[in-house]
Amino acid sequence: MTQQDSNDEALLDLGNKSDNEIRELLDGLYNEEQHVSYRRRVLHGKIDILRSELVRRLKADREAGRDVITGADVDRLIDILATDLRGASRFDVTTPLDDEDLGDD
Repeated sequence: MTQQDSNDEALLDLGNKSDNEIRELLDGLYNEEQHVSYRRRVLHGKIDILRSELVRRLKADREAGRDVITGADVDRLIDILATDLRGASRFDVTTPLDDEDLGDD
């Protein structure tokens, strides 16, 4: 049983929990939320750095007179537009990610 399963099961029987048990559960969830929030900020920072690098490279290519949009870009756009994504996420948010899935070293 995972920590998440344990927390979910603990929420099912709140009427039989003492105030201290509920506070402990709440504290655990606050700590988990802080960890998730920190990871999200780190990931957004990495995303921002990578996007900035791509923009810098595209500007350099354009200034050098090279094509900014390639045939591969057009093919990728066609694939994106041809895929029905109404209400669908690229990622299964119900599947927990390992730190290595997030590129943590």
